[in-house]
Amino acid sequence: MAIHRSDEPRRRCLIGGRALNVDLSSLQPGQQVVVRWRSRPIFVVRRTPANLEQLKSASHLTRLRDPDSEELQQPVYARNPYRSVNPEYLVVVGICTHLGCIPTFSPIPGSVEAGWEGGYLCHCHGSKYDLAGRVYKNMPAPYNLPVPPYVFLNKSSLSIGKNPKGNNFDLGSVRQI
Repeated sequence: MAIHRSDEPRRRCLIGGRALNVDLSSLQPGQQVVVRWRSRPIFVVRRTPANLEQLKSASHLTRLRDPDSEELQQPVYARNPYRSVNPEYLVVVGICTHLGCIPTFSPIPGSVEAGWEGGYLCHCHGSKYDLAGRVYKNMPAPYNLPVPPYVFLNKSSLSIGKNPKGNNFDLGSVRQI
């Protein structure tokens, strides 16, 4: 019987493998599509202009645990207020950084609680994330949702698992999935 270190298959999965191309042409502002890449749910959201304004507002940023994305949960090319290559689109691994649950997309302001601006809610333990995948303060989740490596192929499609030229980010680099 062969014995393998428990992290060997996982590490190989995180670094190797094929990229997944996603067609965004039918995704409307305010909508989300969920795809599977390397056995993980990937949330792709087309944000509205109002979403983009809210994500950079000073009052919103004070409510977040890591508003400037200082923890390594995204590639350097997505370390900005929108945590994305193209501000209109959010691309994150849809796994709560607390205990690995799948958060629910709740984009409608006020739909979760008074003052809710839209984002993700993990029903298991109550962690909340904004529409940039940033976790709010005083939540069980310790980190923002991870951003996988990705690149836009053109204005209506992207490739998850592929970095822009000159970058070599992989999910094995993040603090926690």
